[in-house]
Amino acid sequence: MKSRALIVVGLISLIGAVGFLWPLLVKADSTLAHNDDAPLLFAIMLPLLLAVVLAELSDGVMDAKRVAMLGVLAALGAVLRPLGAGTGGIELVFLPIILGGRAFGPSFGFVLGSVTLFSSALLTAGVGPWLPFQMLAAAWVGMGAGLLPKRLTGRTEIAVLAAYGAVSALAFGFVMNMYFWPFAVGGDTAISMQAGAAVWDNLRHFFAYHVATSLGWDVGRAITNVVAITLIGRGVLLALKRTARRASFASGVDSRHIWRESTPERG
Repeated sequence: MKSRALIVVGLISLIGAVGFLWPLLVKADSTLAHNDDAPLLFAIMLPLLLAVVLAELSDGVMDAKRVAMLGVLAALGAVLRPLGAGTGGIELVFLPIILGGRAFGPSFGFVLGSVTLFSSALLTAGVGPWLPFQMLAAAWVGMGAGLLPKRLTGRTEIAVLAAYGAVSALAFGFVMNMYFWPFAVGGDTAISMQAGAAVWDNLRHFFAYHVATSLGWDVGRAITNVVAITLIGRGVLLALKRTARRASFASGVDSRHIWRESTPERG
């Protein structure tokens, strides 16, 4: 990841972390503690996400071919997302995000995750104050896949990606619940956010809320990722890496590593 893109990603992640964690930090007399419109304050993340693409273009990391591949994978994710509609946690949208981030690197994965969730929201009329948070959480998923050790190959790589798919699915649900939690329940229940309370007390309330409301869906999403990556991950990943090698995509790709991956094993 080039320096300018790294700075923008770091800035977005910092703002996003504040956006997700403010319920643990807000004081009792703050207006944020009682304002249902508080998440809108963090919608400034949206133009910053777009700035990552501009930084990649200006640094020469992302060219026309890479932008085209970004569009293809984002469109694929947008089409896959409504198929399961989250029923029982079945969500295939993370499959292209994880595999794309792994094949093309962390900065590509970061942009891919955010663009995929944005385009799928337009497709399903899911635009709302939650969208910047979904985009950022998905961007972290794609970036994390690109940060996995490059030397992993074959079955080991798929096993690690499947494990990452499970962990990232649980983490995605966790942080998205942190965004939604203050507004999901009233202020006087055992799982409510208490503005000004000790961080540990609010964490205890949040964990109770998370387990009671959505952990089952998160586990379903994790299982979906594991099964999908295990069944079709290797073939799709090899195709993406072969595309990266033949098109001479970005500098983060080691062509010798891709050649070893795409050459059939002998003996």
